[in-house]
Amino acid sequence: MKKTLSIIILVYATLSVVVESCKKEPGSGGNSSIKGNLWQKDCGSGFDNTTPVEHSGADLDIYIIYGNDVSYSDRIRTDYEGDFEFKYLRKGNYKIYFYSMDSTLLTGAPFNTIPPEIAIVKEVEITKRKQTIDAARMTTFKAK
Repeated sequence: MKKTLSIIILVYATLSVVVESCKKEPGSGGNSSIKGNLWQKDCGSGFDNTTPVEHSGADLDIYIIYGNDVSYSDRIRTDYEGDFEFKYLRKGNYKIYFYSMDSTLLTGAPFNTIPPEIAIVKEVEITKRKQTIDAARMTTFKAK
C-alpha cells in the first residue's frame, strides 16, 4: 500500500512539473497582435503659450514588455503615419510604452528650460487567440 501511494505521489509530482512547464507565458510565438497610432505635438520649450504643431509621430520608438519582465522585450518604430503593430503575441498581459516630454511640468520648467522625457505606459491584455487589440491613438509631446 505504501509503495503504491509513493508511486502515485511521484507520478502526480512529475505530471505537475510537466504541465506547469508547458504553460505558455506572454510573449512571442502566438497569433494575436497589438496595434495603435502615435500622434506628436511639437511644443515650445517649457510648454510656452505657442500653439503646438501637430502631426503623425513618424519613426518613433515604441516598446513592449511581456508579462512581468523587468525590461522591454521588444522595440519597433512607427511608420510614416505613426502606426505600429506588435505581431505574433500569445495570451497574457503586456505593457506598451513610449517617451514624451513631461507635459505636467512637475519636473521641468522653471528649473529646466526643456522638461525631461517620461515614459507613457499603456497596459493591454490579450485574452484569446487570433485577437487584435487596438491601443488607439496616443499622444507624445516633443520640444520644437
